[in-house]
Amino acid sequence: MAKRKDDDAARRERLYEALDAAYPDPRCELDFETPLQLLVATILSAQCTDERVNQVTPALFARFPDAGALASSDSAELEGLIRSTGFYRNKAKAIRTAAKQLVDDHGGEVPRDFDALCKLSGVARKTANLVMGIAFGEPTGFVVDTHVKRLAGRLGFSNETKPEKIERDLCAVVPQARWIRLGTQLILHGRRVCAAKKPDCAACTLSDDCPSAAAAT
Repeated sequence: MAKRKDDDAARRERLYEALDAAYPDPRCELDFETPLQLLVATILSAQCTDERVNQVTPALFARFPDAGALASSDSAELEGLIRSTGFYRNKAKAIRTAAKQLVDDHGGEVPRDFDALCKLSGVARKTANLVMGIAFGEPTGFVVDTHVKRLAGRLGFSNETKPEKIERDLCAVVPQARWIRLGTQLILHGRRVCAAKKPDCAACTLSDDCPSAAAAT
C-alpha cells in the first residue's frame, strides 16, 4: 500500500510538470480588471462560454462601472445587455441582488472572504473559489467546473461525481500552493485537448500518466 501511494504521488508530480510545461502561465480566460468585474463575469459564464461573456462585459461594465450602479440598474436595460449569455433574467436578478448586498454589507467592495462571498446572490463554492483564487490570490479550494470534473476523473485524482466531493479529493492530494494554478491548467487542458466527447490523447502530453488514456489504448 505504501508503494502504491508513493507511485501515485510520483505520477501526480509528473502530471504537474507536464501541465507546467504545457501551460506555464495559466490565466483565467474571463476578461476583468477588478474583483467585481470577475464576480459578474463568472455569474454570466454559467451555461455560457467565456468568449461570449467577454463580448458582453465591455459594454456592461462601461454602463455600470461599480456595485452601486449595478444595484440601481434598470432590470430591462441590464437584461438587454446580457441577453446573449442565456438565462439572462435569472442572471440579471442575481447580479442586481449581489450588487445590492455588496453596497449594503461591504461598502460596495467584493469581500476578500470565502464565506462572505458564498452569501452573495448567484455565488456558490465554484464562483467563490474562483474569485478568491484569481482576483485575490487566495487558495481556498478548487473551481470544479465541467472540465475539472472530467479531468479529475480521467487523471485519477477522484472517482467522485459531485463537485464538493471532487474538490475534497483534489484538496487532499494536491499541495495547497498548487490549487489555483492547477485548477486553471485543468480548465485550459479540458478546453484545448481533453474534450468531453473526443479527447485528443495522441496529442496529449499527459497521456503517459493518464489512466484514461491507458485504458483507451
